Amino acid sequence: MNVSKIKSPHFDTAVKYAKKIASGEVLANRDRILACQRFLDDLKRRDLDFRQEQFDFVIDLIEGTIHHVRGEDCNGVSLKGAPMQLTDWQKFICVNIFGFFKKGTNIRRFNEVLIFLPRKQGKTSFSAALAEAKSILDRESGAVTYIVANSVKQTMESFGFLKDNILPMREDVKKLRIRDNNQEHSISIDFGDGTADIYAIANQEERLDSLNCNCLILDELHSWKRAGAKKYILMKNAMKAYRNKLLIGISTAGDIPNGFLANRIKVLQGVLNGSIKEKAYDSYFIFICKADQDTEGNIINSKGEITELNNPEVLKMCTPSIGVTVTLEDLIDDADQAICDPQLRTEYLNKTLNIFTNALTAYFDIEEFRSSDQKYDWTLEQLAKLPIVWYGGADLSKMHDLTAGALYGTYKDVDICITHAFFPRAAAVRKSDEDNIPLFGWEEDGWLTMSNTATVLHDDIVKWFILMKQKGFRIKLVGFDKKFGREFFLKMKKAGFHIKDQPQYFYTKSEGFRHIEVKVKNKQFYYLHSDAFEYCVQNVRAVEKTDDMIQYEKVDGDGGVQRIDLFDAGVFSCCQMLDDMALGGAGSKWLNRE
Repeated sequence: MNVSKIKSPHFDTAVKYAKKIASGEVLANRDRILACQRFLDDLKRRDLDFRQEQFDFVIDLIEGTIHHVRGEDCNGVSLKGAPMQLTDWQKFICVNIFGFFKKGTNIRRFNEVLIFLPRKQGKTSFSAALAEAKSILDRESGAVTYIVANSVKQTMESFGFLKDNILPMREDVKKLRIRDNNQEHSISIDFGDGTADIYAIANQEERLDSLNCNCLILDELHSWKRAGAKKYILMKNAMKAYRNKLLIGISTAGDIPNGFLANRIKVLQGVLNGSIKEKAYDSYFIFICKADQDTEGNIINSKGEITELNNPEVLKMCTPSIGVTVTLEDLIDDADQAICDPQLRTEYLNKTLNIFTNALTAYFDIEEFRSSDQKYDWTLEQLAKLPIVWYGGADLSKMHDLTAGALYGTYKDVDICITHAFFPRAAAVRKSDEDNIPLFGWEEDGWLTMSNTATVLHDDIVKWFILMKQKGFRIKLVGFDKKFGREFFLKMKKAGFHIKDQPQYFYTKSEGFRHIEVKVKNKQFYYLHSDAFEYCVQNVRAVEKTDDMIQYEKVDGDGGVQRIDLFDAGVFSCCQMLDDMALGGAGSKWLNRE
């Protein structure tokens, strides 16, 4: 494309911003550097058009008509009523969203956006301003915008901003209607040559099912659990009647490291670094500002060295509005408090460094598990051929809930845990929605089997152990507490397995728990990259007892019942291995007999 004809100060600002970030002249995190380099590369593409009219309109409208409704600048001067002046990074975003078009058409390239920022970067006012500007830009198509957040309070932040800014337009439009009551928060504008409707609603699925719009702004995505993917697709489908549609996700990090947003970011980081090349993501604009981390989750500086939470370089790298909406001095003060007071640390990591952490009640750091797991890549077929003695364990549901089976073995000091889940299909839809469990995703990935009966039958789990044996896994022992399923116990015996009664007392499971914990920390634990196993690990809460004993259970979850069944089954099977090793039974002699 020929961008030499673009004569726009806003375009010049975006290009200078991108060049300074990409070259390292301005400190920035890796993802922001890649986003800026992507923009510079895209300007050279011949399969896209680039035009200035729309981003000039949007930026000029925001800076010329929109004002702040509250707040102060870095010098303590009130911003109420002051014109909204976009920062360089905000103009960079506007130029990207409204500048690129599909070749030879009036259809904008980007229809999905993620703006992932630390707190106090002006994201609420910026997203509300984008909603107003895009609504006016697309008015001839009958623009409809929904601003969706988890709580009415959060939606009212955006709605109050819009209401205060749109009221002065009353004399310039044909008709303006504002509804602001317990039932509805909406703004409807008739310009004469088109209309615009903006709604602010809470994130309630029964209301989302009937949306029809060309713009969606989704706030607080960090609080969506894994099952949020269904909700996201539901809302994307609400825009199918429009070609120039736009879904904007805007959020900080949170304490659900395996939730929808955390997993979405992993995919989008792959798009930025080139490891994911699917054409579908060419229409996704990505702007991620967070502290850089190594493979173990440690905070690192621009040289890739592990560093402290209060490192000024790190704070500059992840804070695009530093010196505008926040000061470096304030950020360092917050960091120092977080270092001295552990109860402040999680909030600081989530909202200032913008990185995901485990919930406060969770025992494990999931990044330690991932770091260990990623060191290995054996397939099931390869593992079945290795000279490994395998030990089994099972955690059976009482009725129609998650059931788990596991095999545990060790090879060259690496502990390997193979797990498989079971769930009745009849209850899967309701349970995945109620409890935010990605059951159908697990089934698709091969980590779960759906039974066509009202409950998971014991035969299903027995069949899995038989199947694993047929694949070549040499299973010496299976541990199970027979008081929780005597029928399963007997069926396993009948199938030819050596099954051992394993009572579920915390002091007997403690050894297996501690063994897994040590192996993970030494990066000698492999679970075949199972998302289902990771989900369960993150839901483990543990209490230290006397003599290093540990008692674990599920974390207290909001938005659904948490599960640890796959981890539990892994612990049972690990205990069998440790017991057998103590008796001198784990070794090549048994394998040779087999």
